[in-house]
Amino acid sequence: MTTSTHGRKLLNLIQELPQPIDKPTLLKEMTNSLGAEAVFHTCSEQGHSAESLVELFLKKGKLVQNQEGITYSGCSCKGH
Repeated sequence: MTTSTHGRKLLNLIQELPQPIDKPTLLKEMTNSLGAEAVFHTCSEQGHSAESLVELFLKKGKLVQNQEGITYSGCSCKGH
């Protein structure tokens, strides 16, 4: 049985990393910290891979990407 990790762990992780960070490096850091087989969920969605979670957070504005890389934009998450 696969255990799902809350997406907030990605937001916590990126805050600890030098920013901006390129996407391949971020995905590598997620694998190193959270496991290669990690599956992620948020309060409203389940079953995300590391890459799809990053894309979701970019779409929702929790992460911002420009030509320099990805940065944490801040979050109004409810205590996660």
